[in-house]
Amino acid sequence: MTLQQQAVKTIWVSIIGNTSLAVVKWLAGFFGNSYALIADAIESTTDIFSSLLVLFGFKYANRPADANHPYGHGKAEPLITFLVVGFLLIAATFIAYESIIHIRTPHLTPKPYTLIVLAVIIFGKEFFYRFVNKKSNELKSVALKADAWHHRSDAITSLAAFFGIAVAIFMGKGYEAADDWAALVAAGFIYYNSYRIFRPALGEIMDEHVYDDVIADIRKVAATVEGVINTEKCYVRKSGIHYLVDLHITVNSHITVSEGHRISHHLKDKLLLELPHITNVLIHIEPDEHI
Repeated sequence: MTLQQQAVKTIWVSIIGNTSLAVVKWLAGFFGNSYALIADAIESTTDIFSSLLVLFGFKYANRPADANHPYGHGKAEPLITFLVVGFLLIAATFIAYESIIHIRTPHLTPKPYTLIVLAVIIFGKEFFYRFVNKKSNELKSVALKADAWHHRSDAITSLAAFFGIAVAIFMGKGYEAADDWAALVAAGFIYYNSYRIFRPALGEIMDEHVYDDVIADIRKVAATVEGVINTEKCYVRKSGIHYLVDLHITVNSHITVSEGHRISHHLKDKLLLELPHITNVLIHIEPDEHI
């Protein structure tokens, strides 16, 4: 299975999971008198649309390079991530606003069975977070990372709702608003997680230098290629789930241009083979004057 196929499969798992849990939350929140659970359902609903956005963005980002986009379409992935963050911020703002309204409005205490529903949801969302996050690390995808954090933020809001409802139920009359305060706290967590998702996507758009591990792997592979004496400058840019590399290597100053060309192509082929996340390498040859 290719990297793209793995990512698409992961996103579909995320969409199915979000849809199933959103339906459960809406029903339990409505019939169980819990705004915290309804707030949680609102976030899960936005998660469905954001996952669809991630799916669209990922497929577009992995279109092959063309005359107008010689480096491919990978930058679409962090741009889609910005839209996903927008969905999160809108959801958090709506939840915070409605929570404040409900805190000031007398209402019924949530039903006890909502705690059981929330316990199942918390474990389910944490499972989805770990699954998607693992894939995002394997595929080096900021969009999948954003989708994973959607699941984690959902688990956090569900946990906040659990405690709020528990206080409202067990403390009794006068504590009905604990459920709404929990939803307000959850909105704060969503704002925080939005920043955590936004920051690496911004770094990718700005070609921020955060790929020391990739550079170390590149130098390690280069050291195994016959004719490469050393590696000097190495710059890495990320485009979607792929890397674009500019690499300076030193070779014997007395060899022919043709031989230097052969060494660079051998190195490029080996890098593309052993480091599948790299899709293009531009190699500059430097003569080693000490030989």
